[in-house]
Amino acid sequence: MSDVSDFLEAKFLEITLKGAAAYNVATPYIAIYTSNPDEDNSGTECSYVGYARQAGTFGTITDDVATDAKTVSTTLEVNYPILVGSDITVTHVGIFDALTSGNLLYYTVLDTAKSVQTDDVLSFAAGEVTVKID
Repeated sequence: MSDVSDFLEAKFLEITLKGAAAYNVATPYIAIYTSNPDEDNSGTECSYVGYARQAGTFGTITDDVATDAKTVSTTLEVNYPILVGSDITVTHVGIFDALTSGNLLYYTVLDTAKSVQTDDVLSFAAGEVTVKID
């Protein structure tokens, strides 16, 4: 996940060039989408009965010398509530600074779209949600 939202781009500039106070996210929340959220969060976040963004726990930031990138990944499995209603296809993931509303920070398309059928649970294994900045 290396795409950055408009909101976070502005925060980087405010903090690094304009003297704004540090921006801290107490708990990052992972959202799932059925369409591209893009930089302005204009995509379609899932909204089935019982759906909620899930808290993400991220590990140590690592440095990939080969690509000169910094990466950090989830350390725990991320599980969403059972799908109630119609089947969906999850195509994108985003990370927010709040459980509801809030600001999109990072987003990306999934390597493979995930088809979720009624009564299924969508989950991402530990380490499967990764943020990479180069």
